[in-house]
Amino acid sequence: MTATPRASFQPATGHDARSLSLRLRHTLWRKAKAWRQRVLPRRLAQHVFVAGMQRSGTNLLMDVLDASASTQVFHETDARAFERYEMRDLAVIRQLARQCPAPVFVVKALCELDRIKSLMETFTPAHTLWVVRDWGDSVNSAVKSFGNFVPQWQRLAEGDADDWRGRGMSAATRELLAALYHPDASEAEGAAIMWFYRNVLFFEQQLAADPRVRVVFYENLVQQPMREVAAVYAFLGLPGFNAAKARRIHAHSVKRRRPPDIAPAVTALCDELLARFAALPARKPA
Repeated sequence: MTATPRASFQPATGHDARSLSLRLRHTLWRKAKAWRQRVLPRRLAQHVFVAGMQRSGTNLLMDVLDASASTQVFHETDARAFERYEMRDLAVIRQLARQCPAPVFVVKALCELDRIKSLMETFTPAHTLWVVRDWGDSVNSAVKSFGNFVPQWQRLAEGDADDWRGRGMSAATRELLAALYHPDASEAEGAAIMWFYRNVLFFEQQLAADPRVRVVFYENLVQQPMREVAAVYAFLGLPGFNAAKARRIHAHSVKRRRPPDIAPAVTALCDELLARFAALPARKPA
């Protein structure tokens, strides 16, 4: 199977799926907050990395963090910190952090999932919020937004590690991709494989035992926003829990619909990894 023309023009990672009115309101809020921070800058106290697979709810979590007056946030669409959705050189990020007028510097790290451990060591003190979404809903959303999953799967199975998808991939994961690959796989199956090989990096980096890291389940965030937003703010030590922001979060995107045309072995693989995340003990504030 070859990539469709449409897929070749799609971005390497996510796009902003929020409504225009919401994006405009958010832009106004950010401009007002940035003005206040320039007038009354405060010393940087910590760095926060928002990680996870694309189409897992990281934009929502970034908005939750941006609702705090104590944060400066950098989405992967921000050219100051990213180029083609990938984080710029560490020297650039370090300079942005030095110039941060807020106590908490927040930056997306989707294409950098393999580097979370090293990023936290480089930028200290640091915390990571890793967003996990039910793989079925994530796959359904990804297939609507992107394409080319099966050719990517084949390329990675053959050993290619030239871009962020294969960077840091373990030999065991690559062997698994090679064993499961078949050329007539559906795009949904390719997206499911991607959900697996990106999220398994969490365990391969031994982040489950790292007190600086908290898993945020998308379903919990949208179904119990008051509780989950409060827990995220407490974990980071963020003041001013934003109840108004939490009340605007809704669970309309939680379907838990398994995509069709996925081999049982791939379904089992994703189910097992999701269960590993679900079995993690709740991370309490430091």
